[in-house]
Amino acid sequence: MSTGSTVVQRSSAGRANTGDDDRRIVDEEQGLSSGSNTRSPELNEKEAEKGRVVPIADRFLRRGRRQIGVVESLKAILFSSWLNLLLVFIPIAWGAHFSNTEHGEDVFKLQLTFVLCFLAIVPLEKLFEYGGEQMMFYLGEDLGELLIITLNNTVEATLAIILLTKCELKLLQATIIGVVILHLLLIPGVAFAFGGVRVLEQELHPHLTELNHTLLTIGVMTLLLPAAFFAASAHTGIPESAEAALEGLTPLVSDDTRHLMLQMSRGLAVVLLTVYICSRIFLHDPPGENYELSQHRLAPEALKERRAEFENSEPEVNQWVCIAMLAVTIGIMAATGEWLVDSIEFVREEGGIKQEWFGLILLPLVSFSGDGFLAVAFFIRSTFRWMRGQRPPPATLANARPIDMSIQFMMFWLPFIVLLGWWRGQPMSFLFDLFEVALVIASCFIVNYVTADAKTNWLEGYAMLAFYVMIAICSWFYQGQAEVVELSQCLSVEAALNSTLESILD
Repeated sequence: MSTGSTVVQRSSAGRANTGDDDRRIVDEEQGLSSGSNTRSPELNEKEAEKGRVVPIADRFLRRGRRQIGVVESLKAILFSSWLNLLLVFIPIAWGAHFSNTEHGEDVFKLQLTFVLCFLAIVPLEKLFEYGGEQMMFYLGEDLGELLIITLNNTVEATLAIILLTKCELKLLQATIIGVVILHLLLIPGVAFAFGGVRVLEQELHPHLTELNHTLLTIGVMTLLLPAAFFAASAHTGIPESAEAALEGLTPLVSDDTRHLMLQMSRGLAVVLLTVYICSRIFLHDPPGENYELSQHRLAPEALKERRAEFENSEPEVNQWVCIAMLAVTIGIMAATGEWLVDSIEFVREEGGIKQEWFGLILLPLVSFSGDGFLAVAFFIRSTFRWMRGQRPPPATLANARPIDMSIQFMMFWLPFIVLLGWWRGQPMSFLFDLFEVALVIASCFIVNYVTADAKTNWLEGYAMLAFYVMIAICSWFYQGQAEVVELSQCLSVEAALNSTLESILD
């Protein structure tokens, strides 16, 4: 029988049991020779588990399986990547930050602090990826994938919470849009472009892609509703204290308008969160008996092979050690990310960069710098292997995880930040700049159109990159929508207008 054909074997060990003679074990490229009929007990056990649902408690506690020790887990974490050598920059970066805080910025230049924080974040990003992959063995592939997506969004979510606590709401809104379009266009564009160089097209799961289209569209249109409501409302008058100097502002700029938009936004946030939660429930437990999207008949063969490889693999790290490692890493990442953002402020202040471009382009790129470094390092390593003649077969499964990250940021983290602002008494709303709303709608349209057939190629990836560059060019010249800027102040709108008036008169 040729390689790749289906080998049907009958289990000789169970012939004495009723019904065992009719059981068929189907092996698809599991590493068995085509003529072999002998199988190990461990492999038979794994094959039997494929037909039933393993309780999450049994999977998490690894009942009936070998338990991994603490020392073995720590060794696996330490030697998981050569990038762990860069962990030495964490205390150096912290020392630079605290020295500047205590003695002034002359001790360590902001540029040096930025480089140190950047180098410190790189191994933390790698530990996030490794820890998420290990937890997949204890949570299952679906919940594990959700954990990986959440961990990959940790830096951006931390950045958003930091901006909220500092009450830089307009910069926060621009950064949120920037993070979403970064994950919609730049990152998948690079993945599609380089992944499609050696193959005509790469595949995506059609059912997951259709679901992503729906979720992404709902998330984007949620931003359109307040913007359309604000633009369509009648003009009735503006505060008298600023009327002479700010005639260009719309009459809707008032505390009453902001209160109305906040009420609307909080209701939208709750609804959007329920949609995202329901989508995760659907993906984790689809309707039907033993129905899994990764085993659907329309699922790409590469996805089925990856699922089979995952089921036959074993974790390297104990679940409790992995959870502790991720908790510590998140804490270190939060602090280092905050200082990274603080150190990049010199670019904005000394370079005269507009707030819109700083939020839409620069801050998201800085927050992604750790993952970007890993991607560049992987590309360089792959190039050297190619030059030495080590040419692995091209991947036929497209990497669409960044799109899932953008969906989570739009449908989970954005509503969470709006509700967190409500709890803190800060006027964070869904009323975004009209230009920013247009950008995210256009990005959604491009991504949905590119992935409509559940296939991608290098040209479509390049087109996504080109559109991101177009956005960066246009954002460089954009000043911002004055009405939204005034409504995004933590002061009362009247006080903000008076402050603007004083700055104009000065």
